[in-house]
Order: sequence, then C-alpha cells, then structure tokens
Amino acid sequence: MAPLSVLNSRKKNTISRLTRNSKIFKAIIKSIQDKKGEHIVSLDLRKVPEAVADFFIICSARSTTQIRAISDNIEEQVFLNCDEKPYKHEGRQAMQWVLIDYVNIVVHVMHPDSRKFYGLEEMWNDAVVMGHDE
Repeated sequence: MAPLSVLNSRKKNTISRLTRNSKIFKAIIKSIQDKKGEHIVSLDLRKVPEAVADFFIICSARSTTQIRAISDNIEEQVFLNCDEKPYKHEGRQAMQWVLIDYVNIVVHVMHPDSRKFYGLEEMWNDAVVMGHDE
C-alpha cells in the first residue's frame, strides 16, 4: 500500500471555473441571438447557496415555432462548438417553456406569457443579472 504522501503529489484539479466568458456560455448566447430570441438575460447563481446550477440563461420567443428553432439551434451549436450534449431537456411537447440542462448552465426558452407567469428572474432575485440583447 502506498503511503499517504502520494496524495500530495497528485496534480490539483485543472478544470477551469465556468464564467460568462466560457466557450459553452458564449455558444448558447450566440445560438439564441442567431434565432432572434428576445430579452436574453443570464443569472449568475454561483454565490446563491440554494442554486442548482452556476448560471441560468433565459430568453423569450414569440411562437412555438421560434421556441423550437431556438432550442434546436442551442443543442446543435453547443454540440458542434463544445462537443457537449445536454444532460436533459424538458418541455418540447407543449413548447411554452423549454428547459435545456447542461448541468452548470440551465437554459430556459420561454413564451412571454409563461415567462411573466413563472417569474424566474424575480424568484432568483439575489442572482447577478446581465442582459445579452444585441
């Protein structure tokens, strides 16, 4: 059995912390903008103890067709640019609120009525909010 001192010689975790400058974050924002998503905001949840992710990205889309186009484009572009597939996605049947979960980033593509009704920005009002409209 190796002595415990071997543990000290291991390399420290070199995974960089996710930020708004991360490749996946930028790919998601660009994918939304490419399909004319509206009122794009990111919520930085890294300092919120109850948060399930580092970031929420929320946008509005005026129709179910646009919600589908934005959601499909996000998944396609993130896979092409970052080689990442979502852990899970929800809401593709009703197309009023599609959630795409990349574990550290959760994307919400919402119809304006659903966005107003659920009020995610208000629910997570202790997060730092940044707009990303072009």
